[in-house]
Amino acid sequence: MKITFTLNNELVTWTVPPYMTLLRALRQHGYMGTKFSDEFGIAGADTVLVDGRPVLAGMILAHQVEGRSVITIEGVGGFQQRGWRGSEPLHPLQQAFIETGAIQCGYETPALILCALALLDKNPNPTETEVREALAGVLSRDTGYVKPVQAVLRAAAMLRGEAVPPIDGTDTVSSDLFQSPTPSSPSPSPLFGDGAIGDVLTHTTPMPVMTVAPEAVGLQQVGKPKPKVDAAKLAQGKPAYADDIELRGMLVAKVLWSPHPHAIIKRIDASKARALDGVHAVLTYEDLPRVVYTTAGQSHPEPGPHDNFSLDYKVRFVGDRVAMVAAETEAIAIKALSLIEVEYELLPAVFDPRESMKDGAPILHDEPESWHIEDRERNLAAVIDWEVGNVAEGFAQADRIFERTYYSPKVQQTPIEPHIAVTYWDENDRLVIRTSTQVPFHVRRILAPVLGLEEKRIRVIKPRIGGGFGVKQEVLIEDVPAHLTIVTGRPVRFEYTRAEEFMSSRSRHPMYLTMRTGVTNDGRIVANEMYCLSDTGASGTHGMTVAGNTGHKSMALYNAPNIKFHADIVYTNTPPSGAYRGYGVPQGFWAVEQHMEYICREMGFDPLEFRLQNAVKAGDLHPVSKAWNEGREAQPEYIHTCGLADCVARGAEAIRWYERYGNEAWHRVEGKPHLRRGIGVACVMQGTAIPRLDMGAASIKMNDDGSFNLLVGATDLGTGSDTVLTQIAAEVLGCDISDFITYSSDTDFTPFDKGAYASSTTYISGRATQIAAEQVAEQMRIVAARMFNSDDFRRNNEPEVYPDEVVLRDKKAHAPDGRTITHREIALNSLHHENQHQIMGIGSYVSPESPPPFAAQFATITLDIETGQFTVDELVMAVDSGVIINPITASGQIEGGMVQALGYGHCEEMVFDENGRLLNTQFDGYKIYRADETPQLGVIFIETYEESGPFGAKAVAEIPMDGVGPALANAVYDACGVWITDGPLLPEKIWRALQQQKANQND
Repeated sequence: MKITFTLNNELVTWTVPPYMTLLRALRQHGYMGTKFSDEFGIAGADTVLVDGRPVLAGMILAHQVEGRSVITIEGVGGFQQRGWRGSEPLHPLQQAFIETGAIQCGYETPALILCALALLDKNPNPTETEVREALAGVLSRDTGYVKPVQAVLRAAAMLRGEAVPPIDGTDTVSSDLFQSPTPSSPSPSPLFGDGAIGDVLTHTTPMPVMTVAPEAVGLQQVGKPKPKVDAAKLAQGKPAYADDIELRGMLVAKVLWSPHPHAIIKRIDASKARALDGVHAVLTYEDLPRVVYTTAGQSHPEPGPHDNFSLDYKVRFVGDRVAMVAAETEAIAIKALSLIEVEYELLPAVFDPRESMKDGAPILHDEPESWHIEDRERNLAAVIDWEVGNVAEGFAQADRIFERTYYSPKVQQTPIEPHIAVTYWDENDRLVIRTSTQVPFHVRRILAPVLGLEEKRIRVIKPRIGGGFGVKQEVLIEDVPAHLTIVTGRPVRFEYTRAEEFMSSRSRHPMYLTMRTGVTNDGRIVANEMYCLSDTGASGTHGMTVAGNTGHKSMALYNAPNIKFHADIVYTNTPPSGAYRGYGVPQGFWAVEQHMEYICREMGFDPLEFRLQNAVKAGDLHPVSKAWNEGREAQPEYIHTCGLADCVARGAEAIRWYERYGNEAWHRVEGKPHLRRGIGVACVMQGTAIPRLDMGAASIKMNDDGSFNLLVGATDLGTGSDTVLTQIAAEVLGCDISDFITYSSDTDFTPFDKGAYASSTTYISGRATQIAAEQVAEQMRIVAARMFNSDDFRRNNEPEVYPDEVVLRDKKAHAPDGRTITHREIALNSLHHENQHQIMGIGSYVSPESPPPFAAQFATITLDIETGQFTVDELVMAVDSGVIINPITASGQIEGGMVQALGYGHCEEMVFDENGRLLNTQFDGYKIYRADETPQLGVIFIETYEESGPFGAKAVAEIPMDGVGPALANAVYDACGVWITDGPLLPEKIWRALQQQKANQND
């Protein structure tokens, strides 16, 4: 049918099928800024404006816009779909999103901008609450909503003609704002005003509070809030993601999923599906070579079990693969799935990891091909056991011993962009895999034997990623379209639905964690022991290394002389667990930091003093380094920098800890006797890369005009790593990030990199970039010195200039006598005039150590003791991540991480029925925070200078996940006196505990 409507102020006529949604119609016509995220539009990434109002394009049919006006992100500002010129003017909203660092992965950015545009068209001077309400229909998993809200308010001021200050670092909130309150005159929080609920929620500047390391003062690019190098194209909705590609003859892939948790496929008949018109291939386990592999995107040799097949004769969870189809359209592919006949032999299933190791439990991996399984008869994928000192002797020295078990739930990463991969043969008969992945080089290596191709015949392209959070550190879907491209010769596209993302993707490992701690009466921890029972689901994938991190990172924070850790990683008939931001450490601190609070309450210790008394300090031997390492043989490592004490002090001042903790008047809400306030704290540490294992590389070449090409294998997940690496190179080379063309993650063109995980990119790839830049700088100084000493540049008998005297700054080479030569002149001389050669450098780096970042997480809540419901009011995180390369991107990481962890601690959980079927497969049943629900967020950076890192940097991306959950649990206890040890902190759990508390008091 034909429809005529106005699209971005142009009258268009399209021919569309009557069943086609507006979302699909827009994307088929090249308007890629409108995104798919879920089947019901709950995430809001498919938002467009219809007659000026936000509408979900995936929820209406294309013919419903007949005669109406539609605006997509391509119609905002000067960017138009036809005739990209690269210099289109930006709308103030787009400009503000760029300047404030509101764009992280950027997948939902067009939708946020369109919602904001609709608001500002009606209300040019909105309050922050009104902005948050306007953005509430668009979910963002990585921003924490702080900077998008700031961007909208900034754009509103610009549109009203008001002057807005530049965001150049001069508006950084300095540490002198922290004034200790006096008991007689409580001071307002420097981050949040007077702290009353309903006040302005967001700090006014996008710059975080910072205490700058002296070594970082005076740097030109490092430490500055530079806009992301790809922010403009994301704000304009230009094609950037894996699905933003059009290929002639592309087929659609679909997978038939198992309805049973454990079964053998006795018979499968795909003949009817293959006969369906429009179907080009149907594959079952009978059609593929039986190649076992691991889906964990880790370094060779992968440490975990190899227990996965593209298709198998046995299914092990509801949502396991049964068959795969390639067809002309999605509708035909879905119809073909319904025509596949499958006869199953049902097997007993086990869903509880506590039952999985017992005698008589069903064995999940009895197939002979799988290997590296610890004990298949007991469903043990892996076992970890280490001890520092002697815990038995330590417990004998303790005055009191505390033991409790904590449960950390199964939660999903929920990137707003689902898994998506497109495969095709190129002109050289090589298989191209265009995929949203964190580990492109691992994808190529792992899939080569699975596909029966040599690695050199596979090219993996990583476009922009719409969020990863570890779930895309998995070689999860790429084999499906690849197999189908191989058998059909056609391009194939495979994208998860949101339901498939939940039931057939990966999740955080649920864990039962038993803590046993021995403490002396003077507050010393003399023995600390953890037993971890980790549920890896139906596949071992990251099971061993995740559980290893649980013990390695969380148990190392407190430097007890005797520490023991044991982990059993077991199979169950549930969707496989995998990598999730924090990689086992949030589970560990969920137990450790609640346990520390429990000890303090029982023994009457000050929670902050007790933690700092026992925590590791600069100069200490990392207490676990000599016992266990994730990737290589354990070797002793020392902690060179630790700002934890300052983090605790600054965070406590910001949250007004000493005014509130123990203050009965503050805990009660005047006029509302059913409400109680609570305050909680958690101290945490993470790691920076995997020592002696993680490796990154970079190359830089100089162009004729003095610009540079920076090629890195590192993968930008929205963290801003492309920008951060460019800043590092620009600092060395004395220019601006605008002088770089930065390209990352293409296995054909970029240098090798282990991938974006383990908080390694800034530290590892940044150091490699610094090495490459230093090589380029040395060559530039040689050329510049030769030019300074030539007759063309020596007019007054200036002294001879030596290369080591040349300084690169402000896009020029500076001689000691004041003469300058531009970068362009150096490039032209080198490439065209004298001693012609290409100025370029290549750097690689593997770190011998893993310097940990540290943080103190604080939280305040208001809890209803009649219902158990609570609202999170404030979250403050003070972080030592070394020198902060880009304060805006780094603070965005902390803000987004805190909100992501907030869901993990407060309301997120994957729920299954008695048959192993996931019950909450959409965002309506699986609750993540919206813009109008987030609390006040405060970020404080306490810089230390880590000598081993590039310009003193350590990791920042994962640590915000670690402390929010236990800080909330501790705040709940502070508010009402009940301990909730099993997450998440749902109202019914608190209510039941309160009812039990009342019953105990009445006995």
